[in-house]
Amino acid sequence: MSVNSVKGEVDVQRLPTDAEEYSYCGWLFKYTKSHILHSLCTTSEQCKTHPESQCLLCLFTNCLNLPHLPEMVFPRNILTIIHPNGGKIEFNTLDALKKVCNGKLSLQVACSQEWQESRSSEHLEQKIKPFDWTFSTDYRGTLSQDAVVQSTEGKIDIEMLKRKDKILFYHEMMLYEDELHDNGISSCTIKIRVMPSSFFILHRFFLRVDGVMVRVNDTRVFHDFTKDFIIREYTNKECGVKEINLPLTVFGDPNILSQHMPLRTSITEKITFPKQ
Repeated sequence: MSVNSVKGEVDVQRLPTDAEEYSYCGWLFKYTKSHILHSLCTTSEQCKTHPESQCLLCLFTNCLNLPHLPEMVFPRNILTIIHPNGGKIEFNTLDALKKVCNGKLSLQVACSQEWQESRSSEHLEQKIKPFDWTFSTDYRGTLSQDAVVQSTEGKIDIEMLKRKDKILFYHEMMLYEDELHDNGISSCTIKIRVMPSSFFILHRFFLRVDGVMVRVNDTRVFHDFTKDFIIREYTNKECGVKEINLPLTVFGDPNILSQHMPLRTSITEKITFPKQ
């Protein structure tokens, strides 16, 4: 199937895919990583008449039903963790974008109005109104149907993560990114590291609207190999730029910013998979 071959562009589904697997303590960790999604479809009739074999662009467009996609979408960037019993945790771009609000602007902080009023372009206003133009997501990963999720008072063992353990497996990659019409940055990333004692995953959505506000939505997944459960922690932090007294150069680094931002939401859960 020829997909997105426009003006000499290479079919994104024919481009090489980087992939790696690592097994440890009965767990399987794997990722696939490939090229950015092209912006045009040259097989529109085929995609309409044979939806089962539609191109990646049409798949994303039809599943998401958003006015437009982020500037950079990596449709084949997927991280998968398979439990010894067969259960699965996955992080993928399509499911992350499914959490973007469509039909009503989800940005509720007061400074969003300030940002809209500061941009008088009619073209930009039309793009702001129909959906969440920041592409904000509170995605926490995709679980297999056998996963059991419960609220818990337990916490991620930070002291264990601070130890200088050997890194057995590590990878990080982008799921999507948008520069918000040159008015900031919206990005969704995933990283994993596996140590002899545990593994740790950080899925992060980072938003900066220049001069107005910042937002960091983090999903952390932690497992101590001596335990029979996984801890998943979701946090939302956001505030106006004026609330953070830091140099402007810092506003591109969510690792530093998040330490100075107020916590709005925190949800901690225990995930287990039944024995086979």
